[in-house]
Amino acid sequence: MTRLLSYSINDKATFGVMGTEGVVDLGRRMTDVADLQELIAVDRIDEARSHAGDTGDHPAEEITFERLIPWPGKIFCIGVNYSGRAAEYADRTDAAYPSVFVRFPDSFTGHQRPLVRPPESPQLDYEGEIVVVIGKDGRRIPISEARNHIAGLSLGNEGTIRDWVRHAKFNVTQGKNWEFSGSLGPWLVPIDEIGDLEWLHLTTRVNGELRQDDTTATMKYSIAYQIHYLSTFTTLRPGDVIFTGTPTGAGARFDPPVWLEPGDVVEVCAPEIGTLRNTIADEFPPGSPNAAFNSPPPQ
Repeated sequence: MTRLLSYSINDKATFGVMGTEGVVDLGRRMTDVADLQELIAVDRIDEARSHAGDTGDHPAEEITFERLIPWPGKIFCIGVNYSGRAAEYADRTDAAYPSVFVRFPDSFTGHQRPLVRPPESPQLDYEGEIVVVIGKDGRRIPISEARNHIAGLSLGNEGTIRDWVRHAKFNVTQGKNWEFSGSLGPWLVPIDEIGDLEWLHLTTRVNGELRQDDTTATMKYSIAYQIHYLSTFTTLRPGDVIFTGTPTGAGARFDPPVWLEPGDVVEVCAPEIGTLRNTIADEFPPGSPNAAFNSPPPQ
């Protein structure tokens, strides 16, 4: 399985591929490519994959995983999409179209980085998801062609501040965009190494306890349909990201609710992709590594 990633070492950001003996630094080998996002845009995944057998440049334990796609142009999230999710809400209307909202890049961090609980609310919750990374431009993409527009799959924890989601009747933006409240990673598995998109098995564990367990077969709106629907009103471009929905079992649905606390460990897993692991911490003080990661993208 090819695993492409964004990472930093010695405070230098780069991108690479997991090899048999550590991480292969693609930034050294593909000097005309800025990052993983550009690698996808210029359609050079096959070239990157060819370096997976190279001698590793860094032991995996020495790198810092960064957000998989450094600054996606668009991040879409699909809500209430798995079997049983609609029953969790007072309004159980069977909508004819997907629930869609957007997130900002700096609301996510990378694999093995802490998710941040802000001082304004203790209600930090998890949402494990399969994540699609777009690989080719497309507008009004037919369902039958959707897979051809995917660069690969990754995993996400669409961390949410629950009480802020409910500040307004028709708006979840406030609760979905706290800095570093979610994660994206650990790596990208190219789409040609993924089997049937409708039989991916997704689980989420908190401190080892299984909380979410489902397959994409129960999605109301398939991954292919999501790409079709979103591309109807906007052009999907390489590096755009789609969080495809989360199964039942988030902490808000317990009685009483169970929120994430500092020291907790959340693991989102799909055997076809890997495991995204994050701890929980209270908000970072100024000058912390995550604070520095919030700098704007280069112009």
